[in-house]
Amino acid sequence: MNGLKMIRFAILFILLIAVASFAAKSKMMSVQVKRSEVRGKPSFLAKIVARLSYGDRVEMLESKGAWIRVGLVTADKDGWMHSAALTKKTIILRPGADDVNLAAASDEIALAGKGFNKQVEGEFRARNPDIDFTWIDRMERMAVSQGQMQMFLEEGELSPQGGV
Repeated sequence: MNGLKMIRFAILFILLIAVASFAAKSKMMSVQVKRSEVRGKPSFLAKIVARLSYGDRVEMLESKGAWIRVGLVTADKDGWMHSAALTKKTIILRPGADDVNLAAASDEIALAGKGFNKQVEGEFRARNPDIDFTWIDRMERMAVSQGQMQMFLEEGELSPQGGV
């Protein structure tokens, strides 16, 4: 009888490990945009504590509205990311034969860049030859720092609500 109890205990132990492993994997998320910031608070204006790139993995710790507190896989840090920057899919950038069905499709990669890919943009420009894209091209090259954004809000006496 003692041997039977040991076998039952071993099976129960293995099942518990399997369930815990599955639960841990279900909390893992991938960055689905080209670049994203991890912030100290659930706000676009909060201090940046880390920067992540497309495909980086994080662990979901909790959620608050549209914000998710994440633990970084590569560092012993945590912070907040907007849910729009994350997906539960595993993103594989260089798939092998076994991974081909899990890999990101070219349209998903284009969306990760938050806009057109070069082929779609070329086709749009060809269909609309009279549109002047000069200002759009300039806006795409613009970068606004945290300090500039904060100054804009203060000078305009603006107060973002809801974790903006």
